[in-house]
Amino acid sequence: MAAVAALLASCSGGVVRRNFEGMGEAGPPPPDFGGVRKRVALLAFLNESPQRGGDLGEVATAELRMELARTGRFLVGRAGGRLFGSSKEVYSGGGVKLAQLSRRAKAAGIGFVVFGRILDARVRERGDEVGLIRKTRSYTESRVEVRVFDVNGGKEAHTAVVRGHADDSAYRFFAGSAEDRARHRRNLLRYGVRVAARKAVPGILDASAKLDWVGRVAKVVGDKIYINAGRESGINVSDVLRAMTEGSEIYDPDTGALIGVSEGEVKGTLEVVDYFGPDGSIATLHSGGAVHEGDYVRLY
Repeated sequence: MAAVAALLASCSGGVVRRNFEGMGEAGPPPPDFGGVRKRVALLAFLNESPQRGGDLGEVATAELRMELARTGRFLVGRAGGRLFGSSKEVYSGGGVKLAQLSRRAKAAGIGFVVFGRILDARVRERGDEVGLIRKTRSYTESRVEVRVFDVNGGKEAHTAVVRGHADDSAYRFFAGSAEDRARHRRNLLRYGVRVAARKAVPGILDASAKLDWVGRVAKVVGDKIYINAGRESGINVSDVLRAMTEGSEIYDPDTGALIGVSEGEVKGTLEVVDYFGPDGSIATLHSGGAVHEGDYVRLY
């Protein structure tokens, strides 16, 4: 009886003990990244799971934003929704929406766009009654689709469906309130989606490693060429950049669908000599000529 009394006294909100297997914040940040950081637009995820009306889409988006930033390899902007809309709009608009998104992203200096949807999220429970206490074991499962769109190539660079699993062991009062049980399920669902979002990051890293970093010439004033990337992006003074024309969009002659974007022509090379603003750099012509505002730049 004493043991039962102690157990009851420790209970708060109908839950005595909860243990999420594998739960905890992600590991420590990786060492400082020495390369050039790519600009990413992350669109709000679409929730197509049976658990509608909740915040699972927002949870997936926030978790992915945090994990991408933690890698140190990306600059994850918060203006994605304003510039490009949501994942729901991309899925409903198909190829036409992606072509429009590509043009806007290029103008904003975005290297690639991450979007996706929650395909499934659910909780299953099994319980055994033991006197006044019921031992309940809950399992949460989620499936999240993640896509990476290469802005400069004009095509999807990565698509994956990742699964999130979590296990919860809890002792509850048999008469626990419906509100407590509902809150418990919502927390499990959120955690399952967070796990899936974290598991998507390695695939995004692999895909992005195959995509070249691309910047833009923001302005040309005399012999100074202003680039839309600088200290924050990882550009160093003395870096040499190739200045290039914009490639041409290539369409399938039968379907009219966008196949991709051809490589632009090299106009010359630039040398970074200084920084301006929080993330801009100043370059001078190293070789070649006729560099204009809007031209593309890549690391040499």
